[in-house]
Parts: sequence; structure tokens; C-alpha cells
Amino acid sequence: MNKNFWLFVIPALIWGSTWFTIKFQLGNVDPLVSVVYRYLLAGTIMIGFCLLLNKKMKFSLKDHGFMALQGFLLFGVNYWLVYEAEVYLASGLIAVAYSTLVFLNSGFGAIFLKRAINKQVLLAALFGLSGTILIFGNEFLGLSFNQETIVGTVITALSVVIASLGNITSARNSANAIPVIQANAYGMLYGGIWMFLLALILDRPFSFDTSPAYVISLAYLTVFGSIIAFGTYLTLISRVGADKAAYALVVIPVIAIVISTIFENYQITVYAGLGVLLILIGNVLAIRKRKDVSLAKE
Repeated sequence: MNKNFWLFVIPALIWGSTWFTIKFQLGNVDPLVSVVYRYLLAGTIMIGFCLLLNKKMKFSLKDHGFMALQGFLLFGVNYWLVYEAEVYLASGLIAVAYSTLVFLNSGFGAIFLKRAINKQVLLAALFGLSGTILIFGNEFLGLSFNQETIVGTVITALSVVIASLGNITSARNSANAIPVIQANAYGMLYGGIWMFLLALILDRPFSFDTSPAYVISLAYLTVFGSIIAFGTYLTLISRVGADKAAYALVVIPVIAIVISTIFENYQITVYAGLGVLLILIGNVLAIRKRKDVSLAKE
């Protein structure tokens, strides 16, 4: 199998499990502070890795500005808002919202990067979004539009928009010859610093949970959910574009359901099964070969 296939599969598999893992981060430590720990640690590890391998670490002030912007959007505010949104909404609904990232990436890519909108990917995304809605149909039917729901919906929508702008910033950085590894290293460190400053401004308490559940989940989210998943996903963006790469996020609810079935006694319904089928159809549409551009293109 070609490299792009694994760049597609790896982040989908990892992020499919992080919805479950994030639960162990909520509780004793403020969500914003948990994001600070996660990305300061990830950025420090990545910087050390780059120095160990003698990677180029000197960039122009302009490049640092865009890497800092990537960190602010993709490794900072985006994740803080996701953590906050889960206080108000079920994680399944947030997963549905993130399925729309494909459409936003296509639109923002056309606006900011002057890239043509890929109609095949949009069709695939429609299949994926429809399947995701079927999977979480019960949660939609049971949704009451009270004040908490509205607040959670607004936070989630803002988070998705910011994540998409972060994707586009990453694509811009790759197009301007900033290697993905170094961009991630600086971006994660900048993201952690941004959130640290925000936590100070908002007077959030810097506590730490020494329980095995918190420490292990933090380590998993840092190494796998941040370093490895973003490394592969943003490399995929640099190779095939933000619109195609974002389809990996549509597959995440299927993986999340498998994990919920194993660990949370989730019962798969006929609608959920049909939803999985639609997502898989969309997956085939998204990654199948085309003469102009495809995930198989090297």
C-alpha cells in the first residue's frame, strides 16, 4: 500500500480513540490547563526530536509568525473549545460537527489558497456526513434546544471553523517550504504558550492530577493524539490538499463507535449499521484513483 494510504489511516485510527481518551482528562484539572500541558509537552518533545536529527530550525520572522498562527488555531484554541464543548454536548454530536470540516477546508482553500473545489471529495463528504448523522440519530432526536445546547453548539461551530483555518494555515506553510515536522514542533510549542498566556489572563488554576488515568491519558494524547496523528495528517495535507485530507476525520465516528461498543457497551442499531456503510462508501469515493488527483498520487 502507498504512503498516502497510511497517512490517511493513522490519524483516523488515533483520533477515533481520542474521543474516549479525553474523558480521562476532564474532572480535576481545568480543560484549558490540560491543553497547556498537552501542547507544551508535545512541542518540547518535537523540538528535541528535531535538534537530535539536526533538522533545520532557523526560519524567518514571517515563517515563525505563520507557525505561531498555526499553533494558535490548530494546537490551542481549537482543542480548548472542544474540551469546553463536551461540557454541554455529547461527544457524538461534536464528531458530527467535525465531519463538516471537509466542506470548510474546500471553501477556505478556494478563498485563501486559490485551490479548485474537489467535487468528488464533497460528494464523499455528503455520504460521510449522512452516515455520521444516522449513527448518532438517537442523540439528535433527544436533543432539546435549551440554553446549554445553544452555548455548546456555538462553541462547537467556532471550534470547527478555527480548526479548518488551522488546516489551511498548515497547507500554506507547507506550500512555502516549511517542513511539516518543524512546523508542528514550533506550532505545538507556540500553541502551548498561547494557551498558557490565556490561562493566566482567565485566572485558571494550574493544578495537576497525579492519578494513573490522567497521566496515562495525557501521555497518549500528547504522543499519539498530537505528535503522531498531526504529523501524519498534516503531511497528508501537504501532499493531497486540505479537502481530501479532512475526509480522514469523517471516518473517526466509525472508529469511535467500535471503541464505545467494546468499552462502553454501546449497542449498534440498524441505523448505525447503515451509517457505517454510508461512511465506507464515502471513504471509497474519497480515496479512489482519478487521473487528475488522488490519494494514491506520489
